[in-house]
Parts: sequence; structure tokens; C-alpha cells
Amino acid sequence: MRKPGHPEKLYLDFDSFFASAEQQLNPALHGRPVAVVPLDSPYTSVIAASREAKPFGIKTGTSVREARDKCPDIVFIEARPDVYVRLHKRILEVIECCLPIAAVRSIDEVACTLLESEARQAPALAARIKRSLRDEFGQVLTCSIGISFNELLAKIAAEMDKPDGFVVLDHTDLPGRLLGLGLRDLPGISKGMATRLAEAGVTDIAGLWALAPKHARAIWNSVEGERFIAALHGHAVEKPETVKRMFGHGRNLPPDWRVPQKVLQCARLLTMSAARRLRRSHFRAGALTYTVGTRRESRVSLEKRFRPARDDHTFLNGLNELHEKFMMADEMHNISTVTVVLHELSDEEEASRDLFDTGENRKERGQWERVSDVLDTIRVRHGSKALNLGPANGPGNYIGSKIAFGRIPAAEDF
Repeated sequence: MRKPGHPEKLYLDFDSFFASAEQQLNPALHGRPVAVVPLDSPYTSVIAASREAKPFGIKTGTSVREARDKCPDIVFIEARPDVYVRLHKRILEVIECCLPIAAVRSIDEVACTLLESEARQAPALAARIKRSLRDEFGQVLTCSIGISFNELLAKIAAEMDKPDGFVVLDHTDLPGRLLGLGLRDLPGISKGMATRLAEAGVTDIAGLWALAPKHARAIWNSVEGERFIAALHGHAVEKPETVKRMFGHGRNLPPDWRVPQKVLQCARLLTMSAARRLRRSHFRAGALTYTVGTRRESRVSLEKRFRPARDDHTFLNGLNELHEKFMMADEMHNISTVTVVLHELSDEEEASRDLFDTGENRKERGQWERVSDVLDTIRVRHGSKALNLGPANGPGNYIGSKIAFGRIPAAEDF
């Protein structure tokens, strides 16, 4: 495994992106504590807090009620994913004028690869990127930049001096500048992974640094453990390309949507949104999983399997069948979350090679596929509520088009 002689990766991470975006777009919010929420509801939680709100202890996951108690002057803004996606695209254009983007990791994070000459001028390069963004968007929408030998260390560096920071991690900085961090401060160390490490006797960065690669592989139960330790030590480790395994959406339900019929209505909208993404990516799905969660944090899932399909009719029939089973099992009380996942993916053309799929069923499915394609086209041309199979309204806006980590909605999702 290669150990680079100069930092090869730049990682750019925007500060409090959703909240900063709202402040940037609305000058009346400048300098005020702002919290972005997924729904206009007193029962939801914060998904982004502005830098003015964070000193009050408001962060992602803080309930609206708690946030208001901590900061009576806070302004709650319902998230506008379509606005953030358009802003994201403008941001990419500005960055590309300074440096080619190697990978978009999320709506507010990008990674770039540096030439040796660029690495030698790292402070000037970071300053140029920040200046270009400031010239285009003003003072509110800031970013933190980290530079190091690989993406993991560059991302860690970007988190070390927020907001509006800049950090370079060189070989001489390792592990010294990392030792003051906690294990959970590192990307990829979840609560569960921290527990596994603790069970193996690793409770701090020094212990993680000393971990043998083979031991790390055993703890992770994957080669990712070896990759993580190698990257932490400054080796050039490229992230493997991810393989698409599912299309899914979930939704937290406000109290007035926790009755069986509205739960089903929301689940149908989530299913059709996932199906549109599936078709745009040229896949079929052979299974649908329907999951409901209660306020007591218990979750129940049911699965429906079928021949590989890509049409709304097949998926909605499967969902209706699973919903009826939930009803018979008396699982539809106090439902607070709904999730629908299409999985068991195969290539879109694979069904044409299925010798056992013949007769009227195949003909009918072909007809429903054409209907689904027409619906997709009409929605793109005339808007998301132009034509739907069933009700078009759900709990809040942007059903199935929220911004998740690692997935930026396409314009067609709106």
C-alpha cells in the first residue's frame, strides 16, 4: 500500500449547510438562531441548526419543543430540498472553477484530488476557493476545508476547525493532532462500532492507532477495518465504488397522520417515489419491504416478493397486501414512522430473458410499465402533482425527495 509523499486529497465541508442556506437566501435571518425542520409540526426534530443556535445546545435531533425552551427566539424553517439542490449545483460550478471535483459525497461535502504543485500551495488554494464562494454567495454560506493524504484524513481535518476553518494534516502531524479527538469524532465510527472497539479494549485514538490491521479486520468483520487503519496512518486508500442494493424512503409522521388510512397514503407516496428512482436507474425490484415504527421505538417489517418488476401497479398491490397484514395483526396503532424499500434489484432488461414469465401476466405487466412511464413523463413536464395513482398529498412537503447522506435528489424527484 502506497504512502504518498504529499497530501493528495482536499475535502470541503459546508458549515450548518441547510440553516446557512436559509440565512443566505433570506437576509432577515442573518445573525439569528435558525433551525431547519422536516415538517411544520411541533412534534418533529431539528435536522440542521445555524451557528447562532448551536451555543444554546441545539443540534441535529433536538426536538422542536426542547429547542424552543433553550432558545425562545429561534426561527424554525421547514426544509426546502429542491432549493438546496439548486444551490448545491451552483456551488459545484464555483468550486470547479478553482479545482476539479473528484467526488460529491453529499449535498454539502465534496472531495478533490490535488497535484503535487497544488498541494505545495494548499493555503493559497483553500483561500481561493473560499474567496470564490464568498464572492458568489456572500459571507453567510461558509465552508471548512481539510487537506491530507487520503479522503478519511482530509475529512477529519475539515472537521477540526469549524466553522470556516482550514487544516492540513501532514505525516509529522500523525498521530499527535488526532489524539485530542474522540473515537466518535472520526467518520465511520458509529455508536455500534465504538462499542465493538471498546469490547476489544480500544477506547481512544491512541489505542486505535496501535491496532494491527488484521485485528481491525476482525473487529469490523470486514476488509474495511484494514482500510480504515491504513488510511488513518496516511496511506493512499481509495473508497471502493458502492453497488446499488435498494431504493427506499422513510417518513416521520405527525400525530394527525397516525391513523391506518393516512399511514397507507403516506406509504403509497413513498413507494411511488422509490419506484420512479428505480426506473430512472434502469433497475427492476423483486421484493418490497414495508416497515412501521411506533413511538415506543419498536419496529415491525413485512416483505412481499414478486417477479422482477418496475411498475407502480405491482409495487402498490404488494404494499396494499402488506398493509392488510399489519391491520389484521393489529400493528397499526401509534405508528410514528413509515419506511418502504424496493430491493432484490436486477437489470431492467433481465425480465426479457425469463423463459418462465409468459402469457397474460407478462402482457398485463407490460401495460402497467407503459402507464408508469407515461406518469413519469407527465410529472417531469407538468409538476409532481400533475397526475398520480391515488392521492398526491402527504404529511408535509417533498415526500420521497428528502436529502439523505450520500444521496442528492434529482430534479425529477420534485
